[in-house]
Amino acid sequence: MIGIIMFISALALLAIGYPVAFTFGSVSIFFGILAAIVEIAPDVSMAAVSKEFLQMFSMMPFRVYSIMNNTILMAIPLFIFMGIVLQRSQLAEKLLEAMGTLFGRVRGGIAVSTVLVGAMLAASTGVVGASVVAMGVISLPVMLKYGYSKKLATGTICAAGTLGQIIPPSVVLIVLGDIFQLPVGDLFQAALWPGLMLVAFYVVYILIFAVINKNAAPAMPALEGSTLGNIGRALLAILPPMTLIVMVLGSIFAGIATPTESAAVGCIGAMILAAMYRKLSWQVVEESGLETVKVTAMVFAILIGATAFSMVFLYSGADSLVEEALVNLPGQKWTFLFLSMVTIFILGFFIDFFEICYIVVPVLLPIVHVLGLDPLFFAIMIAMNLQTSFLTPPFGFSLFYLKGVCPPEVRTTDIYKGVMPFIVLQVIVLLSVAIYPEFYGMAK
Repeated sequence: MIGIIMFISALALLAIGYPVAFTFGSVSIFFGILAAIVEIAPDVSMAAVSKEFLQMFSMMPFRVYSIMNNTILMAIPLFIFMGIVLQRSQLAEKLLEAMGTLFGRVRGGIAVSTVLVGAMLAASTGVVGASVVAMGVISLPVMLKYGYSKKLATGTICAAGTLGQIIPPSVVLIVLGDIFQLPVGDLFQAALWPGLMLVAFYVVYILIFAVINKNAAPAMPALEGSTLGNIGRALLAILPPMTLIVMVLGSIFAGIATPTESAAVGCIGAMILAAMYRKLSWQVVEESGLETVKVTAMVFAILIGATAFSMVFLYSGADSLVEEALVNLPGQKWTFLFLSMVTIFILGFFIDFFEICYIVVPVLLPIVHVLGLDPLFFAIMIAMNLQTSFLTPPFGFSLFYLKGVCPPEVRTTDIYKGVMPFIVLQVIVLLSVAIYPEFYGMAK
């Protein structure tokens, strides 16, 4: 039971806001000592406990070394750097202006533009917080200016911003690929169709909502200049980021480059785009590099702490206890899938996806193999589930990101009510993946 208590203790500390890496490290050391005492009881002495504890952690240096040499994880800092450079080059602003030109004269057109820009930002950056904040600053004032419903405007921005969780290149998918020991390219390909399905559902919902509620999403006035000229300028603004997306994802899907190699290509492409928009300078590169180092250091500190956590968890034998309980559930596959998804969904309210990936997923992974579930299918279900939890009130991270940049007249309740239809759409797509994975090219 030591491992189970350790698991619950770690979740409790994370829920009250204790730093993640320190939580993993401190909990691992405390319960590691406790497990060592239990193992050698009743002949307990300081020397014996120290010997048992050191034996338990004897493989830790080798595990840390293997983490630092992991070519899959090398893609994380590269994609983060690419996303930050694109954010500083004001890519979102250019895309929203271009999409507004194409769709603004349609009812709900600005909201549709926001969803499409969110999908493009997801496919070029994969950073949820940056996407939500960027569109909240740029798109929300425009929608409010033209009389859009606050609920529709805020819900659209939150939903579009969280597409970075599922649409490649997603950091979540890279982390899951490492944990499941699956090719990241396969995960990217499997996640693409559910992600595009979500985009289609969002667009259809917005257009139907705008037709039914004519005052909630009015069309923009006609822009000055010829229609063909405006469309040409819009397409010219969309072409560079689309080229970058094709370079990054196309090279992976075609088998030309690994995700890590394509991420390096993406970094160069992001700097070229920033230069095209006249935003590239040494200061931008330096600040983007420093921000990348901060985020990457956080990720790897969590990973090292989680490695220590898993070592103590396995040493205590808690993995066998959990596996036995879940394997013998009535309904087996479906019951396990339902319980694991509900657990991850609820945890997503309180803790970030890194903690969930490194604490919960390794516990569930052996059961996935025992029950014969396709690991690729299960990984995609987790990624989509985490995306849903990012949106769900009252603790969804995207809601807090948007609230931080909202004007005073937009209340928190407006955001909560606005995201509810999009959560329903996400659940529908999640259920479709669970029931008909063959439609998305996966097996159960």
